[in-house]
Amino acid sequence: MKLYSGPVSLFTAKVRIALAEKALPYERVDVGWSLARRYEPHHPDVVALNPKRQVPVLVDGDLVVYDSTQIFEYLEDRYPEPALYPRDVAGRARCRRLEAAADEIVFPSTWPLVTESFYPPASGQRDEAKLATARAELAGHHATLEKEITGRAWLCDDFSVADIATFVFVRTAAALGSPPAPEHVALLGWMERMLARAAVKAEMDGMNRFVASLR
Repeated sequence: MKLYSGPVSLFTAKVRIALAEKALPYERVDVGWSLARRYEPHHPDVVALNPKRQVPVLVDGDLVVYDSTQIFEYLEDRYPEPALYPRDVAGRARCRRLEAAADEIVFPSTWPLVTESFYPPASGQRDEAKLATARAELAGHHATLEKEITGRAWLCDDFSVADIATFVFVRTAAALGSPPAPEHVALLGWMERMLARAAVKAEMDGMNRFVASLR
């Protein structure tokens, strides 16, 4: 199995955590990336394998899977133990909803922090209005997640892909200056439990080392 992987790709981070949680050996192919050029030029294999020209791309034998959610689903079908989705229908529906919300709701509010706080600003100045809007949106998402996690150890009772996806984006936003507020006790406790997992900690440590190497 081979994974085409971006060193700071949040969607690839999701997949790397899932592979580690399932203890699946794979060849990691890191595509070229820099602060100035980002992923340009795109890795030729990624261009050939994925019409969107994006990582992650998973190759398992003759099968090619791209998009982190589809990779999650493929890994669960192909390598079902340990499970990263609930067994029951209602639980799986909740898990899919929360994983999709991470990608489609939390990530779009996180991305302006990346573009305005992490990457060098194209105009030479940060867009403070865009940052303020993103931070306000994230505060709302944190409040929603506080309700989702209250009374649970994990978002879907057992650890799942919903936890992986949500954590990657919430943790990134926190690292870029927008952590959950102190009153979100359940959410903050969940983040601590996430970081206590070996697969999650290893991924976060690896990304932190890479970012530190840029300075």
